[in-house]
Amino acid sequence: MTRLQSAEIAEIVTEVSRLTTELYVFPEVGGRIAADLRAALSEGRYDRAEDAETLGRLVTEDLQSVNGDGHLRLKFHPHPIPAEQEDGAVLTELARAADLSLGGVPRIERLEGGVALLEFAPILFPLDMTGDALDAALALVARAEALILDLRACVGGHPYTTAHICGHLFDEPTHLNTLYDREEDSEQQFWSPAQVPGPRFGGSKPIYVLISKATFSGGEELAYDLQQRGRAVVVGEVSGGGANPRRGFTLHPHLEATIPTARSINPVSGGNWEGTGVVPDTETDPALAHEVAHRAALAEVARRGGDTPSAEEARRALSGEAEERSASADARL
Repeated sequence: MTRLQSAEIAEIVTEVSRLTTELYVFPEVGGRIAADLRAALSEGRYDRAEDAETLGRLVTEDLQSVNGDGHLRLKFHPHPIPAEQEDGAVLTELARAADLSLGGVPRIERLEGGVALLEFAPILFPLDMTGDALDAALALVARAEALILDLRACVGGHPYTTAHICGHLFDEPTHLNTLYDREEDSEQQFWSPAQVPGPRFGGSKPIYVLISKATFSGGEELAYDLQQRGRAVVVGEVSGGGANPRRGFTLHPHLEATIPTARSINPVSGGNWEGTGVVPDTETDPALAHEVAHRAALAEVARRGGDTPSAEEARRALSGEAEERSASADARL
């Protein structure tokens, strides 16, 4: 990789400072961060950044030193990124990832008791990329007695995609989130749609959402929106804590400044998950979250189902699990 020159470093850092001052959603914090960047530049902190990756790391440390906003970064990209359009880097990455993720839903599985597991890709892709595959997957699980959504590896996504997914999980249009945009000084509401293609899972059957500390941004929004509306039980560990949507600006063939320009306002809590993460209703090791959620789903299906085949299967599964625990305990005596 080409060595960075001093003038090039100064130009990049100065532009990051300007973008942070003019666009960061919290103006006072942005002004303070920008001043710290300029001071670090004048003091020679970035002179040792011989390559783009090192400069990205150093500047990101300083950008996040005031309030720890995980979306505020000078992000290094190993592949050259397009400079001709805003967010060109993220769009390029999305296209690559979408091609590898089977349309954003890499795993669908029927579990015992009529419970369905739907695992989302690391990104909730824009609907124009993977909407058809997403609708097909959600239609496939619509007949399940309970649903487990796996967001443990989901690190981002678009609010329109979140709202669209929720359209399959509510019976009526539901206000999910509001975004306040600093530059426009405006608010935009996001609601689950009144209609979706194909059958709905609906708004009454149980849902469990799996999260981990890796879950971030758009993945967190889906978990938080469902939790705040009382629509799902969240299982796992506290998530990463990034609630401020960002815009991307290419400043170098391998460096993108990502600047949060908006903030989420949940209509139920009046706040969001920035810095705190989504707090699970049932806290457990994320590696065990699948088992914990499935056990809870089986119990709920058995309780609700009467003498239906799924309820009988759920009771057998729970009974078998209890017998295994008993046998294991006896073996230890």
